[in-house]
Amino acid sequence: MRPLTEAETRAVFEKLGKYIGENIQLLVDRPDGTYCFRLHRDRVYYLSEKLLKLAASVPRESLVAPGTCFGKFTKSQKFRLSVTALDFLAPYAKYKVWVKPGSEQSFLYGNHVLKSGLGRITENTAQYQGVVVYSMADVPLGFGVAAKSTQECRKVDPLAIVVFHQADVGEYVRNEDTLT
Repeated sequence: MRPLTEAETRAVFEKLGKYIGENIQLLVDRPDGTYCFRLHRDRVYYLSEKLLKLAASVPRESLVAPGTCFGKFTKSQKFRLSVTALDFLAPYAKYKVWVKPGSEQSFLYGNHVLKSGLGRITENTAQYQGVVVYSMADVPLGFGVAAKSTQECRKVDPLAIVVFHQADVGEYVRNEDTLT
């Protein structure tokens, strides 16, 4: 387990910035202590400095997951955000999308959000902006990328894709053997 390099930190913060903007600072400097990002086996973990000191005494081969996995670096060194980061992204999300109850299950199976399943969308959402997807009961279901801006969503046909799927809580069941 090691600290992120400057290039890795930039990649992680750029990806997080797509979803929570300037609120990244709130993830690091929290009122309950200081938190940090660490790399272990190509995965980026988010953990408190108190937990970091405890994990330092565990041998590297025996350490499975020192904190919450925020994502992983691919072989081409691109950062891919994981669904396990949803609990930390949802409270600070700048742009949100609410899906109707009928299309919640479709999204949780890994499909994109269509206009017909769109309940609400945050005003002034730009195209290709990171969004957190909620149910109409304000339960975070996952996150994705807006395929259309807020203004385009109003005039598009019902079968057009509005949000590209990135990750959802259904992955806990679909990929339970590979999630850490």
